[in-house]
Amino acid sequence: LQLCFNFDTKNFKVFSGSKENQFGYTVQQHEAGGRQWLLVGAPLESTGKQQTGDVFRCPLDRNSANCSRLNLGRLSLDNVSERKDNMRLGMTLTSNPRDSSFVTCGPLWSHECGSSLYSTGICSRVSRTFKLSHPIAPALQRCETFMDIVIVLDGSNSIYPWYEVQDFVITILQKFYIGPGQTQVGVVQYGSKVVHEFGLGEYQTVEEVVQAARGIDQRGGEETRTALGINVGRSEGFKRGGRPGAKKVMIVITDGESHDSPQLVQAVADSERDNVTMYAIAVLGYYNRRGINPEAFLKEIKFIASDPDEQHFFNVSDESSLKDIVDALGERIFSLEGSQGRRFGLQMAQAGFSSHLVKDGVLLGAVGAYDWNGAVLKETKHGKVVPPKSSYKDEFPEELKNHGAYLGYSVGSLISSRGAQLYVAGAPRFNHTGKVIVFTLKNTGNLTILQALLGEQIGSYFGSVLISMDIDDDGQTDILVVAAPMFYSQGWETGRGLHLHCHSPQTLFVLQGALQVSDHSQNARLGSALAQIPDMNGDGFRELVVGAPLEDDHQGALYVFYGHQKTLQHRFRQRVSAAGLSSGLQYFGQSLHGVLDANGDGLVDLAVGALGAAVIVWSRGVVRIQATLTFEPEKVNMFNKDCRRGGKEVTCMSVSVCLSLDSRTKRGTKSQDVAVWFSLVLDERRFPPRAVLDESERQQPRTLVLQGGGRSCQRIGFSIQETADYGRPLAVLLETGLQSPDDGPVLDPDWPNVLRAELPFWNGCEQEDVCVPDLILHSHTDLMSAQQFCGSREGASWSLCSQQGVPQGSLHVVEAGRRRMVVFARLENQGENAYGASVHISTSSNLLFSSLIVKDQSDIQIECHSEDRLANQRSCTISAPFMKSLSQVSFHLEFEFSRLVFLDHIRVLMATSSEGEDGFPDDNIKDIFLPLKYQTDLLFTRDPNPRRFQIKSSSSSSSSSSSEDQADTFNLTYNIQNSGVFPLPDVLFRAEIWAVTRAGNQLLNITDYSVLQAPGSHCSLPPIRSTNQVAAEDLTHLSQLNQSTGVSEVFHCRLSLPASSDVRLSLKGRLQLHTLNTVSFRSLEVLTSASVQLEASSPMFLQEERPLRQIIVELRKDEDHIVSVWIVVGSSVGGLLLLGLLVLGLWKLGFFNRRRRQEEEEQPSTNGKAAEEL
Repeated sequence: LQLCFNFDTKNFKVFSGSKENQFGYTVQQHEAGGRQWLLVGAPLESTGKQQTGDVFRCPLDRNSANCSRLNLGRLSLDNVSERKDNMRLGMTLTSNPRDSSFVTCGPLWSHECGSSLYSTGICSRVSRTFKLSHPIAPALQRCETFMDIVIVLDGSNSIYPWYEVQDFVITILQKFYIGPGQTQVGVVQYGSKVVHEFGLGEYQTVEEVVQAARGIDQRGGEETRTALGINVGRSEGFKRGGRPGAKKVMIVITDGESHDSPQLVQAVADSERDNVTMYAIAVLGYYNRRGINPEAFLKEIKFIASDPDEQHFFNVSDESSLKDIVDALGERIFSLEGSQGRRFGLQMAQAGFSSHLVKDGVLLGAVGAYDWNGAVLKETKHGKVVPPKSSYKDEFPEELKNHGAYLGYSVGSLISSRGAQLYVAGAPRFNHTGKVIVFTLKNTGNLTILQALLGEQIGSYFGSVLISMDIDDDGQTDILVVAAPMFYSQGWETGRGLHLHCHSPQTLFVLQGALQVSDHSQNARLGSALAQIPDMNGDGFRELVVGAPLEDDHQGALYVFYGHQKTLQHRFRQRVSAAGLSSGLQYFGQSLHGVLDANGDGLVDLAVGALGAAVIVWSRGVVRIQATLTFEPEKVNMFNKDCRRGGKEVTCMSVSVCLSLDSRTKRGTKSQDVAVWFSLVLDERRFPPRAVLDESERQQPRTLVLQGGGRSCQRIGFSIQETADYGRPLAVLLETGLQSPDDGPVLDPDWPNVLRAELPFWNGCEQEDVCVPDLILHSHTDLMSAQQFCGSREGASWSLCSQQGVPQGSLHVVEAGRRRMVVFARLENQGENAYGASVHISTSSNLLFSSLIVKDQSDIQIECHSEDRLANQRSCTISAPFMKSLSQVSFHLEFEFSRLVFLDHIRVLMATSSEGEDGFPDDNIKDIFLPLKYQTDLLFTRDPNPRRFQIKSSSSSSSSSSSEDQADTFNLTYNIQNSGVFPLPDVLFRAEIWAVTRAGNQLLNITDYSVLQAPGSHCSLPPIRSTNQVAAEDLTHLSQLNQSTGVSEVFHCRLSLPASSDVRLSLKGRLQLHTLNTVSFRSLEVLTSASVQLEASSPMFLQEERPLRQIIVELRKDEDHIVSVWIVVGSSVGGLLLLGLLVLGLWKLGFFNRRRRQEEEEQPSTNGKAAEEL
């Protein structure tokens, strides 16, 4: 995926080199000798048999793709025992445009110091002629073995055998670290006179010095003039090749007392004055062979040796024993300046791991300094600047000394708001999370840390790469970008730690946020390289390029972030991936640089390092296409049909399309022709369109050739078709683009490539810009007035109409079952054309807008939409651009009655308006307000099955013909059904139970009730009467207890009936058996009369004012009667006589004879069978 802007991903240049030698590890654009070059570092390149690293130069022109090696691996320092193998020269590159030089570094350059190998690092300036000019090694310090040693050797006749002394000299020389920058040795032999065998620096290696020592013969002599030998060695030996600053060491070897002992005191004093360290070796062979006491000799030799004697004085029994002190002597000599027991200072500094040019020199990062806590060094024309270790102690405390902060992994500089130069350096391993410090550094070595920025995530390598940016090119730093290439998020190494720190005068830098990249950046090491480049899109702000060398499975990619004001846009504007450039690229984006315009288009071309390759990504110029549309005439006059198209009279017009090219880059396009295309669309998104291009102009897109600063136009004809909609302007769209998007300049993506314009219609009014309409609104509803309702056959019998005559006034009736209401409206325009005519409709909350329907096949359409999401407001626009003069439109508004809001009125307020000022605004508003009465659809019924009870005399029980579980209980059930669409609140239910006699005897009572399907109802039972006093009462003359013969108990209920609901109301009662047995009656009916009615203030009305429903409870009682004994006896005798007469009659008829005959017939057969068995 290539998200392209003006880095050309189709045309690029690749310089190839050795992958094994890391060609492309660093890149720098460089200008020298009147030509433009690309410098490419290859830190593993070999020079001879040593892998020194090197730099290549590649010409930045389109004709050559060959790079030449600069052979900088020959870089060397004098007077140093250097090791250049694996020094990684080219690991850093920094170009200096001021003098066309550049600096390259090999941070692993090492030198020998005794038995140690110190990697202090080395850099070198390379001149404009690509020659090594000035080595830079600020971390290099004198070795501890930087010594000049003069051996003063006694060669008098008493020394015997000589080869033992010679072997000792050879052996001790092999222990010395002889070489440039280390130890050099001279030998003086004395006896009666002094001879220089060879001088300091005469031989540069151990082998050479040993070979010279093998040729030293014993000079002999009768005297041992030790003072003379010391004076000659001091005054002459150290001057023959001696080095300033070298430690002076003299080794005196003798076997006897000196013959010039009076001069010995002065000789030793002069040596001390000249800072010569004296080692004295007494060979006692001569004394032992002759049995002489050596006490005076030993005293003299100890006098010669520097203090303390135990460190500088040796004695051996004879010449052959000299070899026994070789190791001890070597150790004592090279412990003078040794670092045993001390921590590293700059010995492993690796100076040049990072580099940055500043005004007065070059700033170098030294990650290995001070036990790998790191340091920042500086090289100026006046010398090196090395801040002391104590400068870092506050931000890099001693307790974290073993963490290895790697300060100097990256270095840079910035200009504060006050114009001061400050420095910045990264320590990506500080406390495992990383740190960046902002500091000042004076050439005296005084380093002051002003601010520290801390990383947040362990192992993210925060501060490994950083760059300060002056976005608006005002000479002051605006932001500091700090990378954390190994930042993890949600289990992925996203590298999204591209932290922006905004510069402010008060706090230096404040975290502003992080740059955002695509999902491709997982495990990409985003931020491994950062490069500030000049303005690319002509807005005057510098841009940032970020490398992600491991993206796309290690192929690599880079991201371009654009500057804006004093910061960066957080979202990248272009992504260039190696996969889209060349299939063979790897680690594309590991280094970046862009300061030169190689292809002459006024824009910087980008240099990108990859593994074994360096790529030049060409930039492309940025242009904008300026477009204008000019219509002739300026407005559409539909009243003037001036031409024919397709056999119809139409209005013909033309439009001039003019395009020009505006270059956003420094280099103009006056000398370059650029082909552009444009496409013209009339009446966009309208089908069929009201405007049509002439047949000869319909070929799209069309092409124009533009030149920078020039303008080109084309005239295109079109016609306006007959349409009813000629008030709404024509939408005209012009789209432009480059004919060849892969060549030449690119379009500015922030500049629109679409131009939209409107072509208005002439309004047809007397004043060209103002019309004076006269809108008139008429309306009425389809609701029946109360007079109309009561005048109908169906309505005359309803309670509304029977109350005090027919209601007068504006009262209207909502019939039962009605869910909708229709408003019939008519809008007229008696004035000029009304543009933007609309009708605003607002209603009471009990009306819901349903639809608006235009009637009479009008060509005028009306469209409605809700205002501010309010359901009771609508704004309806006349869909035609204007309402013609003397035109009208009829429409119906349909509303639904709300089920949630119930009011005793409706209101519909309609107001019409237009863009013009209405001539007579009084008739623009129609307010419909109607008080309402709602016809109910209520069915009130009772349980049709009467209740019958049989009361047994002198018993507490009764029998009932009903299905009640208990013989003395009963239910009175009523059904109230609301079939209407509106709920019925506050329905009053009243039941009167005539259950009390005139004497006060209560025959039954209501004990409980139940209401189903009527939530929120409230009922009250009749009060409980006292039943202790029951009076005998004869009711045999009454057939029914009612309002005339009894006293009632009243049951009340206030019910709320939902719409389309059926409410069941049951009254539960119990017979008063004791009372019923006390009073006398044979059959008695107890009347229950129930009614429903509405509140007087209710907007609803019933068909009957107060419908009544009656239920009768029938009671019957059995009387007790005395039966006479004679009646019982007579009845029994009469029954027996009747039975006898019946039997006699049957006998006479032969009933009993038929049975006997059958038995006789069956008897013989039975007998026969028995006989056979016998």
